[in-house]
Amino acid sequence: MPKKISCLNNMDANYVYQRVNYYNRLNAIKSMDASFIDMRSFKRNFRKNVYFFDAFEYLRYFSKNMKFAPLFGDITHIPDIPCITKSRPIKGNIENSVLLKLEKVRHFLFLKDNNSFENKYNRMIGRSKAHQEHRIRFLTMYINHPLCNIGQVNRDKNPQFIRPRMTIEEHLKYKFILCLEGNDVASNLKWVMSSNSLAVMPQPKYETWFMEGTLIPDHHYVLIKDDFSDLEERLNFFIDHTDEALQIIENAHRYIAQFTNSKQEDLISLLVLKKYFEKTNQISE
Repeated sequence: MPKKISCLNNMDANYVYQRVNYYNRLNAIKSMDASFIDMRSFKRNFRKNVYFFDAFEYLRYFSKNMKFAPLFGDITHIPDIPCITKSRPIKGNIENSVLLKLEKVRHFLFLKDNNSFENKYNRMIGRSKAHQEHRIRFLTMYINHPLCNIGQVNRDKNPQFIRPRMTIEEHLKYKFILCLEGNDVASNLKWVMSSNSLAVMPQPKYETWFMEGTLIPDHHYVLIKDDFSDLEERLNFFIDHTDEALQIIENAHRYIAQFTNSKQEDLISLLVLKKYFEKTNQISE
């Protein structure tokens, strides 16, 4: 572990610790309870879970005697004890929600888009499962709108909203891509912001390692109201104002770039865990 952390000397330490303290907001020493498990128990109980592999990638650098509280899945509440989570609310006293880069295979996909914004369709594309009330409400409002090609891909309810699945490559033909939160964050937001299309969404309520809480409306993405009522107005504005659209795309690419340095990402992950063990009084600061 010390050897891994030594690479901090070659990086912007202020930036690294800014992100460490964003993910891990623990300040005072926190006591452990029966919910905490040690590394050996974690390995036995979570061997086949994708969260296990993503967490163990960094936990393995620490003593097997270390204890922690994993809270995996789509987490939208704030736990009573310090937990390692993939997601958390953006607002509130969230210090017990310590973020780690989990479920990477689904959430951290970046791409190279060879389609220019100017040559894309003047419409918004959107495909997702629609189990949540807000997603169903959006489909109800815009399923037949001429500016939208949207639909649900689950077939267990609301057959009037079912549309064929579409590949990412097919999505990239559109100027606008819908990024609605589901159980927690919008899982497509990362690759959409790395594309030459505009992410369209209300201001996010949840965040992951991607730090959705730091995204700036109409700077990194196209903001729409929580009730979705201004969608047509917002799409038409950016259809008519290409320069403004291209600036948002450039800003989004710049935001994405901070997650592409693998050595820096590894270091930040290790320091987040180191601080977690320090603040649970297991190692000295």
